[in-house]
This record gives sequence, C-alpha cells and structure tokens, in this order.
Amino acid sequence: MKGLGTLHAGRGVLRGTVLLLGCLAIASGLAAQDQSQQPASPPQPPGSSQPQNPPEQPPKEEKKEESTNPAQAAAEKTKEVTLQAAQATKNLGTAALIKARDWESGWLTGVYVEKGRPIVLLTGEQRRKIYLEQTLTTPGAYMKRMFAAGIDQARGAPPQWDGGMRGYGERFASREGQFISANTLAYLGNSALKYEVRYDQCTCSGFWPRTRHAIMRNFLTYNASEQELRPQWGLYGGAFGGGLISTAWKPHPRNAFAEGGRAMLGQAGYGALLNFFIEFSTDINRKIGARKKK
Repeated sequence: MKGLGTLHAGRGVLRGTVLLLGCLAIASGLAAQDQSQQPASPPQPPGSSQPQNPPEQPPKEEKKEESTNPAQAAAEKTKEVTLQAAQATKNLGTAALIKARDWESGWLTGVYVEKGRPIVLLTGEQRRKIYLEQTLTTPGAYMKRMFAAGIDQARGAPPQWDGGMRGYGERFASREGQFISANTLAYLGNSALKYEVRYDQCTCSGFWPRTRHAIMRNFLTYNASEQELRPQWGLYGGAFGGGLISTAWKPHPRNAFAEGGRAMLGQAGYGALLNFFIEFSTDINRKIGARKKK
C-alpha cells in the first residue's frame, strides 16, 4: 500500500511539472510574437547618441469655411445700401445749404451790379431776360408773393376772403396778378425811357453811407448815360398801375386810386428793404460762411 501511494504521488508531481512547462512554452511564444511585430529600429552609427524624440506638434485645426447664410448676406447688403443712401442724402443737404447761402446772384436778390464794376447800358434782349427772371422764371418771383400772401392772410385782408387754404389761394393769386401787372408796366416804361433797372452796390464804405445809398436807389436810377440820376418813373408808374388793375378781381367796394397809392407805398418800403439786403448781402454771406465769389 505504501508503494502504491508513493507511485500516485510521483505521478502527481510529474503531471504538475508537465503543466508548468506547457504554460511557460505558451508564454514564451506569445512574447516572441509581440517582439516580431514591432518594427526594427535602424542601426545607429557608432559613436552617435540616440536622438531625442522631437516635441509633438499640436494638430493643426482645419480651417472651416464659413457657410454662406442667404438671410445674413441680404441683411448686410441692405445695411450697406442704407448707409450709402444716408451719406448721399447728407452730402446733398450740405450742398443745398451751401448753395442757399450764396445769395449774391441767386433768386432772392435778383440781378444787380457788384461794387467796383462799371455800369453798362442794357440791351433790349438783356432787359427782356431780367424781366422774365424777376417776374416768371425764377423761384424767388413766387416765393416773395407767397410770403406777402401769408401776411395778408394773417391780417385778414381783404376781410371778404376766407381764412383757410381757399382764402390763402385767393390772396396769393391776387398778389401774383398785381405783381405781374406792375412788373410788366415797369418793364415797358423803363425800356422806353432807357432807365437802369438794376441796383448798383455803393462804392462807399461805412454802414450809414451804404444804407443811405440803398434807400435813395429805390427812388432814383440812372438814365441812358449811366451817369445822371432820374426819378424812378417806370418803377412807381408800374406799381401804381398794378394797384389799379388789381381792383378788377378784388372784392368790392374798392377805390382804384387808393389801391394804386397803397401799391406805391408798398413799393417804397419793400424796394428799400430789398436794396438794403442786396447792399449788405456779401457781408452777411461772409459771416455765415458762404464761399467767396470769383
């Protein structure tokens, strides 16, 4: 029995040894397989040291193309067009303001002879052109009548006309008709007498001498010699005739001679004021920054 137990023990030891050797063989085979799969490093020349691995560069981010959004593109285009339109409007307004300040030869003052320039007798064609500009073909001819009609509207004159837009239209039409009649008669009279119809700025200096010159030129003008002064027969004759004609459409009762006299008084006041403005218009323009005429 003892020999049988020893035999069984020897077989157990032999079986364990075989199992251990098998496990070692399998482990060695797997290690050899892993080593054979790794790439062999190139042989280093003698004396050279193993180069250090360069630092890893961060991966470059791929540039993403911006996707085009139709709605956003349309909004940006609209914004650009709006800014351009706003700038154009600003430039236009600035140009209009500068132009409005240049009164010397504009629609507000009309034609006149500047200081230091000789007065040359007008031709028939020049007289006709000035008449049309002062009466029909420039904005100033209508703006002045609109202003006068506004004063009549505020005064309620004549009282027979309404106070609304209809009444203002009647007053403007009356002022315009009287003005055209007076200017036409003055044009015919001055053409026949060959009187000067333009205001000439004073060659003097100083406020009061220039003011006196502006007032006197409303009552006196040069004859054909452009040297001798004569009463403004054509100007005041036209004003009186325009007042007479206006009674044809103004509400009655109306006195024709009284209307003519009032028209002459109006010419005296309005003409002196206009001459004063023309006389000092250059100084006013310089004060507010208008460009100097060449």
